[in-house]
Order: sequence, then structure tokens, then C-alpha cells
Amino acid sequence: MKRFVPVLAVIVLAVMIPSARAAEPKPAKTDAKAAATPAVTDSLGLLERAVAKDSTKFDNLYKLGVMYLDREKNAEAALVFSKANRVKPKNAKVLVNLGVALDNLSRSDEAQAYYRQALTVSPNDSLAGCRLATSLYAQGKFSDSMTLLRDLVARQPRSYCAFFQMGVAFADAGLYRDAIRAWQKVVELAPESSEAVSARESIEVLTKYLTGQSIN
Repeated sequence: MKRFVPVLAVIVLAVMIPSARAAEPKPAKTDAKAAATPAVTDSLGLLERAVAKDSTKFDNLYKLGVMYLDREKNAEAALVFSKANRVKPKNAKVLVNLGVALDNLSRSDEAQAYYRQALTVSPNDSLAGCRLATSLYAQGKFSDSMTLLRDLVARQPRSYCAFFQMGVAFADAGLYRDAIRAWQKVVELAPESSEAVSARESIEVLTKYLTGQSIN
């Protein structure tokens, strides 16, 4: 597989980062005073104490797991989501987030098993499919990843996360115009998403590169 040009190395890495985040979107920014550190710490602390007191309440476990993922506390997140999975088995969101935590801990095979479980529970779960494809790609299983992404796009043509990862794969293979088209689809389908932000930056870099040098 042809590697992408050096100028793209940083931007493609930035594009791939959202694929290793939690399955829940980050909350919108609030007033600076309301977002002060003590309030955030108290919120996390309250959930930790609630879970320590009673680890059978699913909602508390799930919220705490998402908080841990958002703070990149992946080992803690994996532990909490594992508990949530025992309390409420076959919950697709829990399975996907558990997979994300394990992927972030470089336990990709385990992560992929949970993504596949999520797809068994919810075959049309676009996020589970995207996470699985991204994890496979990161392992160097490019063909398996692209097959999964193409199937996902065929079944769910509005799956912007699939187009997002396809753009990464195309750029990595040196198929820059295909990458631009994939990322343009991301911007079209989900203009306010974090993926769209990275896609716009990547499109700009690739467009400048192609203007200065003919490729493909």
C-alpha cells in the first residue's frame, strides 16, 4: 500500500483521533463559571461514590464509563463498562464503548469482539461498524476494513463515520482525490460533527498538495 505524503502525516493522524473516542458526543461548551474544574470534579466524584456504594445501577455505571472515556481514563472505563455489561447484557452502546476503551488500551482483538457483539445485537448500528472497521485498519487489516466500510455505506448511505474512515484509508493509499470525495461526503452529511472539522482541514491540505503536484 502506497504511503501518504509527509505533509499529510499530521492531518491524517488528527482525522483518525475521533475514531478512538467515546460513543457519546461531548457536551456543548457552557459558561466558564459553570464549567469550572471543581464542578466537573464534583460530578465525577459523585458518580464514583454512587457506583462504589451500589454497582448494580446501570445508568450510573454507563455515565461514569463515558466520563472516564472522555478523560482518557481507559482502564477505569473498561472496568466500569464491563460491570455495566454484566448488569445489562446485550446493550449495544455499552458494548461499543467497552470496545473503544479496550482499543485505547491496545487490546484490539478484545475490542473487535465487543464491536461484533454490538453488531449481533444491533446489525444496523453504524457506529459499531465504523469502530470495528477503524480497529481493523489500525491493525493493518486494510482489506477487511475496507470491505466492512463499503458494505456499511451500501446499507446505510448516510453513515458519515464510514465515509470518514474511508477517506483516511484512501489518503493512506495515495488515492487523494478519492479521499477528498469521501471527506466531502462527511461534511455534507454531518457538517457540525468533529469528523467534519477534521475532514475540512484534510481537504484543504490535500487540495493544496494536488494543486502543486499531479497525482493519480
